[in-house]
This record gives sequence, structure tokens and C-alpha cells, in this order.
Amino acid sequence: MVRFRYSSFLLLSTVVSLLSGLLSCSQYSTKPVSKGYHNLTAHYNAYVIARDELEQAEATLFKTRQENYSQVLPILLPVDSTKSQAVKQFLDDAIKKASLIPERHQNSKWLDDAYIIIGRARLLKQDLPNAIEVFKYVNTKGTDPDDKHTALVWLMRAYVEASDYANAQNVGEYLRAQPLNKANTRDYYLTNAYLNERQGKYAVAAAILDATFPVLPKNEVTARLHLIAGQLYDVSGQPAKAVAQYKQVAKSRPSYDQLFYANLYAIQSKGLSSDIQEAATSERTFETMLNDRKNADLKDKIYATMGLLEVRKGNIDKGIDYYRRAIQASPSSTQVPYTYQEIGRLFDQKKGDYAQAKAYYDSALAQFPRQSADYAALLTRRNTLDEFVQYKNTIYTEDSLLRLAKLPPAELNKVIDDAIRRRQEADKAQAALAQQIADRVSGGVTSIPGATNSDLSPDQRWVLYNPVALSQGRQEFQSRWGNRPLEDDWRRSTKQASDAIAGTGSPLNGESLANSINPNAPLTPQDATNGTPVIGGPVSANQAQRDAMRAKIPFTADGQLQANQRVETALYKLGKLYKFQFNQPADAISTFEQLLNRYPNTIQKPEVYYLLHLSNEQLGKASPWKDRLQTEFPNTTYARLTGRAAAQGSDAEARALAVYTQIYDLYKENNLTEALARADKALGDYAGAKISDKLALLRVLLVGKLQTPDSYRQALSEFIRDFPGSPLLFRAKEMLAAVNQKK
Repeated sequence: MVRFRYSSFLLLSTVVSLLSGLLSCSQYSTKPVSKGYHNLTAHYNAYVIARDELEQAEATLFKTRQENYSQVLPILLPVDSTKSQAVKQFLDDAIKKASLIPERHQNSKWLDDAYIIIGRARLLKQDLPNAIEVFKYVNTKGTDPDDKHTALVWLMRAYVEASDYANAQNVGEYLRAQPLNKANTRDYYLTNAYLNERQGKYAVAAAILDATFPVLPKNEVTARLHLIAGQLYDVSGQPAKAVAQYKQVAKSRPSYDQLFYANLYAIQSKGLSSDIQEAATSERTFETMLNDRKNADLKDKIYATMGLLEVRKGNIDKGIDYYRRAIQASPSSTQVPYTYQEIGRLFDQKKGDYAQAKAYYDSALAQFPRQSADYAALLTRRNTLDEFVQYKNTIYTEDSLLRLAKLPPAELNKVIDDAIRRRQEADKAQAALAQQIADRVSGGVTSIPGATNSDLSPDQRWVLYNPVALSQGRQEFQSRWGNRPLEDDWRRSTKQASDAIAGTGSPLNGESLANSINPNAPLTPQDATNGTPVIGGPVSANQAQRDAMRAKIPFTADGQLQANQRVETALYKLGKLYKFQFNQPADAISTFEQLLNRYPNTIQKPEVYYLLHLSNEQLGKASPWKDRLQTEFPNTTYARLTGRAAAQGSDAEARALAVYTQIYDLYKENNLTEALARADKALGDYAGAKISDKLALLRVLLVGKLQTPDSYRQALSEFIRDFPGSPLLFRAKEMLAAVNQKK
């Protein structure tokens, strides 16, 4: 009995002692028992769970990623708040569990690790400011050097995602000098490679990846990095190294898509070779890949690669044909805009067919993601081609209508009737094709058994399934009718149609007339010379179309004058597009010469002379345009610009100052006519001198003394335009304001 009581007393004492010890385990205590308790609890009750939740989120994001293999893949998956919504629960749980450690286990050795998990989760949620603050805190307050290095690696990643490349580079430079463990070394290399890739330093990024592969396991992630390294070597002009990386993909346990694209890219890299045997092997490889049932949804990529190789060989038309097949075979819209872009680029840069290029660019932009790096540049180029097509259409259309106005009435009627007939035939053919495809889609009888819309050529496809045809149709509609709102009676005669109409071919045949004037336009009163009654009484459909066509033809002198003005403006702007946007000086010269031949009194003549001089100079040809400019328009800005070379000598400034002094002395002596003549000549001879603004303002004063107030006002305006950085600008503006007030 005594022994039993003594044993119970010992057990009770032990329990009480343990409970007292646990109750005294403050999270701020440094005692071994307290630290051991909090380390154990923080590790298994918080850290492990938070880590697993974060790893599950990262694995899900990697598994559900959508790779755009038409572009260089990002080395690390960019953070995206939209995509992270799918794993939001995992990330929130990770943050919640990891937050228990700083709340309850301050003396735990897992404190720094918990903060790093919180920062990584916030980074994946694209909460970049808070993620950056967390990583900075660990680096400042952390106790373990490896944990501090880990936090700095993730801080560098956060800066990259925020596009703060300067700070990312600073962190990277610091880490490069630190003794990193194996895991931190791997992550640092990958983040540094990602930073260089984001900055466009592809060769550097590829070299860093190369140095990282020895410490990476063989899995799908590593296979993806080998594929990216090959892409980076490709875009940096090192195809041999690229092929070596593509071969490593197969040795790294890749997914089927990774292996497929590695083989495809390897063929592309070898495609620059002129080896006939190699080309034949590539063709057999393509045939095998196309016949493989596993590649049924990848045929568009195969055709796109075949197109690329044909373009590299110089077979542009064959390459375009393969690209079109790629569009028809595409199972989704991801690749399609890039293929449209490539076809447009070929028409733009290789064939010089800007109208077709614009249509394909339109189709690409309609499907491009707006955040794409190519979107802004493509939009700018498309807008330039919009202008080009508009000016070409204006010239063609107005010339066609001017020629039609000169035809005898009988011949004109014949041309109009022929145009109406052609248009009606085209409408019937299009309606029949639309009905045929509608029957096929609805399961009706078709003349092409078993065919689907993607099996048809671009010309056979229904217009609503053909983005290029849609773009061309939209352009043609806007050219004829302008930007009409969706409303009833949008074709009423009060609406103003645009003057720029698309069309090609001879301006006097029926087909081109159908493209020049709208056969469905509303009835409007006509000139008495047409001999066509349009008000009162029944009018046939064909007669209404004839009347509408005639309404577009400028029979009157005033109408012809306006048409010629539109052609003159279009030629001038078209020449400038050739010179500055397309960098085609030969086409610019022919366009400007056509402008001068047709409209010798154009008000743009000084600038046209100057641009002709620059274009010929660019081609290395001698031309009379500089002399003509200085002879006919010596006082213009363009004439002075051609004299800039005279001010390039070592003593040019001294000579300019001496000339200025002489002219100023003449001005003080009231010898104004001689002073003005010398000032005009000096501005041409010393256009590049530092004193040219003073010389120009002195000339303005002379003009004010000798010429009309309008000439004085124009001279001041020219000074303000030509010398925006001059210290005399304020004075010139005061003088202009004074003369305008006086007026």
C-alpha cells in the first residue's frame, strides 16, 4: 500500500514537472527545453504543411502552364495573378500556416524559412511589393546565412518580375561574391539567366543555363530548360550549339511536346545548310511526322516549320503556301496570329505587296494578346500600311474616275453595264459558295464529300471563316462607305462615302470600274448631261445602279479639280512613306517625279526638291535637285539645309561670325537690300553654324524692314519652327505676337 502510494506520487510529480516545463516554454525563451519544443512544433505543425502547400501550388502551375512554342520560352514561369487564382487556396493556406511560426514560435530555427515561404507565396500571387519587403526583412533580421542567401535569390526574382532590372542586377552582383550552397547556387544561376533573357541578352542567358545543367536532375523541368537554351542559342546566331541543346532534351525525360518541338527546332537550325542530302532527310522527316497519328493536333507546327525552311531557301511563295496550310490545320488560335504575322512580314519585306501584308497584319492583330511584345510594333507597321493602301487607292480611284469622265457617253454606258454584270456574277458566286458551306456545316448535301472548312483552300473557305477575307472586306466597305454606325437606312443619300476605293487593274475595264464606284449607292440627282431621269417614276434596279455609278464620276470642272487635288496630296504623302517608312529611295524618286510631272505648280515643290536630293544622295547618284532648290527657292528652310555641308570646316564658325558682322554693319548703315541678299546666301552656306539662329533673326528683321507684314509674319513663324532650342526663341515669339496684335 505504501509502495503504491509512493509510485503514484512519483508519477504525479513527473507529470506536474513536465506540465510546468511546457507551460514555462515561452516563445522568447532561450532555454534548451523551450527551443526544442518550439522547433518541434513549428516544424511539424506549421512549416512542413506550409511547404507542401506551396510546392503543390508550384507543381500545379507548372503542370497547367500554356507554352507558346512560337516564341522563346521564359526560363522561369512568369508570375501571373490571373493564373494564380487556380491555386489561390494552396497559397493562402501556405501563408496562413507559415504565419503561425512568427506568431507563436519566435525562438524557432524555422522562423527564417517561414518568412521565405510567405514571400514566395506572395510572389506567386503577384503581390510584389509585399514579397519584396518580406525578402528584405529576412536578409536584414535573419540568423542563418543560407536562409539569408535564399531570401536574396528570391528578392532578385521579385525584382525581375517587377521589371526593376537595375536592382535585380545589384542583388545578383552581391550574391556572386557570396559562398552559396548547392541549392542557392542552382537557383541563383537560373534567376540570373532569367534576368538576362528578360533584358534581351540571349547569348549570356544561354551560357548561364549551360553552366547550370550539371547540378540539375533529369526531369521534365530540365528538359524544358535544354529546349530554352537551344532557342536562346538559335536567336543569338549559334545554330550548332542550339542543335546540341535540342539533342539533350531527349536525354532528360521530356514530355511528348518537348521532344516534338526539340526535333522540330533541330531541323530548323540545320535548315540553313545547303546540303542536298540533309534537305532530303528533312523532307522525309516531315512526311513521317505528318503521318504520325500522335501529331494530329501538331500538324500546324510542322507546316509552319516547312514554311520557314522554304523561306530560308528563298522559295517565298512555297513558304507562304505552307504557312497557309499551317493556319488551316491549326486546332486552336494560339499559333494562328504568329503565322499571320509571318505571312504578312513576307508580303511586306520580301514581295513588297503592302495591301496583302496589311490584310494579314489585320488578322494577326485581331488575335494577338495585347500584352504581347510584338503587338505594339505590329500595330505601328499596320497603321503605316493603312496609310500606304489609302494613298494608293486614292490615286487609282481618282485617276480611274477622271478617265471615265472623258469617255463618250455610249462607251461609258457600256463600261458601266459591264461593271454591273461582273459585280452581279461575283455576288452570285459568293452566295452559292456560302450556301454550299452552310449546307455542309448543317449536314446537308455537299459537292465535296467529307470535306471540312479547314480542308478548303483560302479562296474556297466561307468568308466568315477566313480572317484575311474578312479584313479585306472590312477595308473595302470602309473605303466605299466610311465608318458607318449600325443603324437603319445607313445607305441613305445624306451619308458621305469615302473617296478612297480599293481596286486593281486597268481603270477602264468593267471589273476595275466595279471597284471604283459603288453599284448599290442610293439614287441622287444627276447632271443634266447624263440624260438619266432620277426623280419621280419607277426606276429599275440596274438603272439605279447606273445612276449611282455616274454620281461618282467627276463630270464638272470643279469635281475634276477636287479629284486632282486628292491625287496630288496622295502622291506627296506616298513619296514620303517610301522615303522614311519603307526606306525605298528609288520608289520615292519615281513617286516624287510623277508628282512634279503631273502637278508642276504644287505647293510642296521645295520639300519635294529636297527629298529628291536626299533620295538620290542615298543611292549615290548625282542629281540637279539641290541646284534647282537653291536657285528656285533660295530662302526656304530646305535650301538652307542643303547648304549645311559648307559649314563643316574647322574655321566655319569664324567665317560665319565674320559674315554675320558684315551683314549687321550693312543693317546699321541702312543698306538693307544688300544686307538681306547676303543674309539669304549666308543662311544657306552656314546652316550648321552655332551663330545661324542670330543670322536667321537678323534676316527676319531685314524682311520686316523691306517686305510686307505678311512676309514678316511668315519669316517669324519659320524662325520659331526652325530654331526651337534657340535662346532667341522667346524674343521671336514676342515679335510674332506683336505683329499679330497689330494686324
